[in-house]
Amino acid sequence: MRSRPIRLLLSALMGAGLAFAPVSAVAAPTATAPAAKDVGAADGCYTWSGTLSEGSSGEAVRQLQIRVAGYPGTGSQIAIDGQFGPATKAAVQRFQSAYGLAADGVAGPATFSKIYQLQDDDCTPVNFTYAELNRCNSDWSGGKVSAATARANALVTMWKLQAMRHAMGDKPITVNGGFRSVTCNSNVGGATNSRHLYGHAADLGAGSQGFCALAKAARNHGFTEILGPGYPGHDDHTHVAGGGGRFWSAPSCGI
Repeated sequence: MRSRPIRLLLSALMGAGLAFAPVSAVAAPTATAPAAKDVGAADGCYTWSGTLSEGSSGEAVRQLQIRVAGYPGTGSQIAIDGQFGPATKAAVQRFQSAYGLAADGVAGPATFSKIYQLQDDDCTPVNFTYAELNRCNSDWSGGKVSAATARANALVTMWKLQAMRHAMGDKPITVNGGFRSVTCNSNVGGATNSRHLYGHAADLGAGSQGFCALAKAARNHGFTEILGPGYPGHDDHTHVAGGGGRFWSAPSCGI
């Protein structure tokens, strides 16, 4: 876990009753004003005020959906659309259960406090970074979508990986790459319609888990594309991605 001295300072300031401006982050809105009695100290990335439940809507819901994107249920993914429907409620319940919280599907102080523990001030989950998800260039340009969209898609991918990591015993997951520009994709011989071009994808090293264990776990965490051992060109890594449709193929792993 990376050090977060800024958050400790923010918490100290809140405890003293002092006001301050939250840290801004790309691909995340300016944090809302904190409601200390509801959610505790303000967070450097994004602060929720009050509670969210089925029927809620808006940016606060969309931000929540990003953080629970890795809990959609086997073979599914949730829409990041700012609408708190049944699928979002179920994802929140799975997130709550995964961390030993009361699984009522209502996102309140305990749920948000756990999310704050799990994210850094740039909104990435504590165990993954933008740098890991983009080894192609520094500005996310040149893909099939705008740089901002590619970066936003990569953020959702990271939160899915965070959920998967926790489910697998919180052992490190090795990310060998993610987003690619058209040029980077061509240089490595990627498919012309690769989901890497959209920021949806990540290629995983074996780590301590092994390629097949990673491929099997990915089925439960919002990845609609899983390619691994036995699929052409994927014996040396496990590829996971979000996006439309579903295609899973890792024949050597029984997938």
